[in-house]
Parts: sequence; structure tokens; C-alpha cells
Amino acid sequence: MAQFPAILASVRGPIHLALASTSLLVISSAAIQAQALAPSTLHFTGSEPETKYEPVQVIKEPAQVNAKKPAKVITKETVPVITKKPAQVIAKDSARTFGAEPVRPMDQQSTSAPTRPTFHFSFKTPAGKKESAPVITQYYPKRIVYPLAKVDRHIDRKLMQAATIAQERAHAHSRSLCWHYVKEALLASGVIDSRPKSEFAKDAAQDLVSNYGFKKLSVSDPFAAPLGSVLVYGANRTAGHVEIRTRDGFVSDFLSRTPSPRPLLGVYAKL
Repeated sequence: MAQFPAILASVRGPIHLALASTSLLVISSAAIQAQALAPSTLHFTGSEPETKYEPVQVIKEPAQVNAKKPAKVITKETVPVITKKPAQVIAKDSARTFGAEPVRPMDQQSTSAPTRPTFHFSFKTPAGKKESAPVITQYYPKRIVYPLAKVDRHIDRKLMQAATIAQERAHAHSRSLCWHYVKEALLASGVIDSRPKSEFAKDAAQDLVSNYGFKKLSVSDPFAAPLGSVLVYGANRTAGHVEIRTRDGFVSDFLSRTPSPRPLLGVYAKL
């Protein structure tokens, strides 16, 4: 019995070697079988598992679906409707309009512009003849500018004062008292010292020359009459007219920018 442990110790070493060799054979055979069963396409270069490639394939498939569907909708349906079709329509319409209407210069007026009707004012002349004149309804930018009266140093300066007094007392319209208002202006300025006795305006020239020292000037145009001069107009059946030249017109019992249309007998002034 004392020799039995020694026998066991001598037998334990070979048993362990046998078990170790047996386990190595089992492991190597299992590895060889695993390599034979594994597919030839899979090659593992690291320690990453096989399931890592599956999510990559799942992500690519929806990406292809999302990329293809919007591309088909945008290019084939919406893009031709918005861009190509209106462009073709505009090109055709513009070609028609430019081909139908001729190109005109900017300064050339259109012949199809509507013309305004012209109104006429009918009246009778003193001889009983019917006449008419067009009525102007449009504004013309070019104003008629009348010449201003010039100052003549040779005539009495009191005549200029008489023109100012007549302007202050004149009315907007005639009252058929032209010679009466001119008499008052001449008397108030001191050009004459008494009131003329003539009644008709056409007789004022003879009265001023004979009784108050006036002289007839060599002027035939009323606008060329010097400031303060007296203009006498004649008439066959009426009393005539008398007015004083102002700086920008003529004055008697009323103000006027233009002279009387009656025949001018003469321009008179006191030197």
C-alpha cells in the first residue's frame, strides 16, 4: 500500500501528455472543418463581425429610391411645364406682334390718333354779314410778348405821372368815358392848367395842340409811342378814342395790354 502513490505519480505524467495531444488533435480538426465549411467570398481581415455590412446595404436601397423618384418627378413633369412651354408661347406671340405692327420712329405721330372737333363762334358784322371764327381750346406755351414803352427825355416828365394817375383810377372794362378820364389825369399831374372843353375823343388832338402846347410826334406804331404820350384815334360815326401809353400797355378809363383797333390819328406829347 505504501508503493501505490508512487505508482500513481509515475503514471500521471504520461496521462497528461496523452490528454494534451488528444485535445490538440480535436482543435485542429475542428479548425480544418470550419475552414472547409466557410464560403470562399468572405475574407475577414480584422475582428469586425459580419453583421456590420448589412446596415450599409439597407441604407443604400432607400437612398436610391429617394434619389430616383424626385428626379423623375422634377425633370419629366414639372420642369417642362414651367420652363419650356411658356417660353415657346412667348416666343410665338412676340413674333406675331412684331411681325404684324411696323416699327415707327419715336418722333413720328400715330395716324390713328383721334382728332378733336373744332368749334366755331358765329357772329354778324356791322354790315350784316354772317361770319365765324374758330374757338381755341388748347393752351399754347409760347406767350405773346408785347414791347415795353421807352422813356423819352425830351417830353415833359409830368406826362409819366399822368400815366400813373390814370392807371390808379382805371377800371377793368370800358365805361365809354375815355376822354373824361384822360382829362382828369392830365389835370391832376399838372401837365395842363385847365380842363379841355372838347367833348369827343377824336377832337382831343386839336384841343391839346391849339390850347396846351402839345405837339404831334413822328410815330405811327402805338407800341413805339413813348411813355406818357397821348394817343388819339378817329372814327366816322363814333366819338373816337383817347388813351395814354403806359410802361406795359395803354390806359384811359380802363386798362389794356393792346392799343385800340381804331385808326390812329396821331401820338401827341408836351415837350
